[in-house]
Amino acid sequence: MTITLLKSKLHRIKVTEAKLDYTGSLTIDEDLMDAVGMYNYEKLLVANVDNGERFETYAMRGPRGSGVCCLNGAAAHKGKVGDLLIVMTWAQVAEEEAKTFVPKVGIIGECNRLV
Repeated sequence: MTITLLKSKLHRIKVTEAKLDYTGSLTIDEDLMDAVGMYNYEKLLVANVDNGERFETYAMRGPRGSGVCCLNGAAAHKGKVGDLLIVMTWAQVAEEEAKTFVPKVGIIGECNRLV
């Protein structure tokens, strides 16, 4: 049996841009993605802390050190610049591994930098 667990999370990342006329995704600073082990094109579950919206999309690498968090395409309707998001990925792990598995969590502070 496999168990679905939280693999990685960016907690309270702030939306810096929203671009409706773009192929859908969430662009994230590559440094932040690397810090929690998120991959380019990985499926994401996104929760908007400010409006309660939850949606799925995929990650796209943004420029390193930029602090970018851009809602693209249809996702641009799910939030606005300044909204805080919780961005999550998941993993299928064996039941034995699930007992000790620990996700990588990045707490985000000012200017979308890790705290």
